[in-house]
Parts: sequence; C-alpha cells; structure tokens
Amino acid sequence: MERELYTQEHEDFRAVVREFLAREVLPHHERWEQQGIVDRSAWLAAGKQGLLGLAVPEEFGGGGVPDFRHAAVLAEEFTRAGATGPAFGLHNDVIGPYFTAFATEEQKRRWLPGFCSGELISAIAMTEPGAGSDLQGIRTHAVDMGDHYLLNGAKTFISNGILADLVIVVARTTPEGGARGLSLLVVERGMPGFERGKNLDKIGQKAQDTAELFFNDVRVPKENLLGTEHGAFLHLMQNLAQERLAIAVSAIAGAEHLLELTTEYVKQREAFGKPLAKLQHVRFELAEIATECAVTRTFVDRCITELGRYALTPSDASMAKWWATELHKRTADRCLQLHGGYGYMSEYPVAKAFTDGRITTIYGGTTEIMKEIIGRALLG
Repeated sequence: MERELYTQEHEDFRAVVREFLAREVLPHHERWEQQGIVDRSAWLAAGKQGLLGLAVPEEFGGGGVPDFRHAAVLAEEFTRAGATGPAFGLHNDVIGPYFTAFATEEQKRRWLPGFCSGELISAIAMTEPGAGSDLQGIRTHAVDMGDHYLLNGAKTFISNGILADLVIVVARTTPEGGARGLSLLVVERGMPGFERGKNLDKIGQKAQDTAELFFNDVRVPKENLLGTEHGAFLHLMQNLAQERLAIAVSAIAGAEHLLELTTEYVKQREAFGKPLAKLQHVRFELAEIATECAVTRTFVDRCITELGRYALTPSDASMAKWWATELHKRTADRCLQLHGGYGYMSEYPVAKAFTDGRITTIYGGTTEIMKEIIGRALLG
C-alpha cells in the first residue's frame, strides 16, 4: 500500500537527509564506532544543514516547523543507514520539546541558538543506578539555597553523556515521596562538581556515547530551573508520548529495512542446489515478517497523524512503542537466522541491526512499563 503520510515537501527533505548521510555520516561512522563517540564536527554540520531544532522557532535559529513528520523522515533515514551514532533524534524529539515548551524567554535566547547550530549538544538525565523507568525511585536531590540549588546525586546510561553541554537533570526538590516534588534543572558543561564517568561499553550503538553522570554539590542557578518547581512529573508526562513514538518510528523503519535486505539475500544465497527463496519455510518466514511490518506501519503512521492533531494518547504511544520495538527485535533475530553464518558476521548489516536495535525495548520505558500504562488506561 502506498503511504499517504508524507507530502512532496517531506520527500524533498528526505533527499536532503540522504545526501547529508552520504557526505557527513557514513564515511566516518565506522571510525566513530571504534572511538566510541561521534565527532562534534558532525553536530556542527547537522546544524548548518538545518537538521537540528526542526521545531524550534526561527527567531532562535530553528526550522520553525513543528511538524513531527520531518522528524520521522530523519529517524527513518538514519535507521535505514544504520547510523546510530549521531543522536539527533534524542536532541530534536526528546529534549527539544522541553526547551520550547517550558523554557523562559531568557532561557530560550541563552540556549536555543546553540541547540540549533550544534554548538550546544543536549542530554536528559532521568535513569539512576537504582531507578530506571520508575520515576518514584529517583534519589538525585536539589536543596533550595536561595538564589541557587545545591544538586547531589548520580545518573547512569545517559545518551550524549560525554558530549552534552546542556543536561536536563530530573531531581527531587522536596522530601515528599513518590513522583511528586521533582524538578527539571539544566546543568551546563563546566559547572563545578559536575563530573562524567567513563564512556560505557555497550553491546550495540557503539558510536553513541553513553555515560554515568555525577553531581557533587553542584550550584545550579535558579535561572536554570526548567518549567515549574516541583512540576517535573507533569512536564515529563507531557513529552513522553512523542519520545515513545519517535522510538517506534525508528523501530518499524528498521524492521522494514531488515525485510528488504533479507529478501534480496535469500534470492542470491543458494542451499541444496537452489536459492533459499525457493524454500517454503523461507517464503513463509518473510510472508509473516512482511505482514507484521505492514500492519505495524499503518498503526505507527496513524499515531504520527494523531500527534500532529495533538490527539495522541499516552496509551496509544505506549502501544506503538512496545509493539514496534518488539517487532524490530523479533525481525532482527529471524532475519539473522535466514542469513545463516553470514548473519553473525559484524560486516553484515543484519548483525549490526541485531545488536544496535536490542536496546529499543528498554530505553524510553521498557516493554513491561508500556503494557502497564496501557493496562491502567483500560482498567483504571
């Protein structure tokens, strides 16, 4: 079925993204994976190309187009290219909305131009050694000292943790338990007491820097409070639907690309004197994958439309996230099997997709948390 989601404007943007990937990303990505981090020059190039801050108002240097379909195109093309290193999606789709929705005019003038140019790389720090998807378990805390907060605590598994110049830290600002009393504090590179741990060694997404962050008596000015004090829980809930949909968009694009790669592979690879494509089992496997992808694509595209109408519910976003990521994980496993021994070789895209995509059922809220959100919406 022909997709009806995109206009010619979006397809023109897709061509720009593909050209950028070919010029600025793919020639360097293997080196980035070896060094465990993307060159900052790639971020500057993305800013110059207009790929950062797509939804940020033009007055602050952004694209001025709050149309998530552009972000979806960017996610699809980077996923198809296997370019998991540059976390532009995290920067644009997850962190950007916090600045555009909750920052004061002064904060926007201070941070957004660099955010859009690639000079200020961003991260968001929620996960802690003892608290993952459960925000109620956050222990990082900030004490009101009058004109500043005194921030203490630790975060882990933070994407862009090494490169980040601006880190939105979720911290407890009241002793009250549960999810209440959380605030968003923007910690800037160079603040005394802000330290980074080592670049964590992951099984996949090797070029994407992920780190532990430590805050030891960090003086965070009151001017760096993002949104309302003690209001972080509501702020987080407002933005999580888009974050989870962004992950779903990448996941279904990844599954579809694996289907394409494997379809071509089984036409060429022979076993028992004939192409693998002639075996009924292989045809059945690919028929099942194709059907699952087509059904999932339809739902994810509808979710993108609903987001554009400001009508995407947390439950629907959770459905898209858990279903698409689990489909991608399942598809990577099945396609690797169909590649046989070659599928286990790192030089084959299916092997890289197998390890790179495994995290998607965990970050942004685990599959189990997604099901809990859906269940609560159904049953109260």
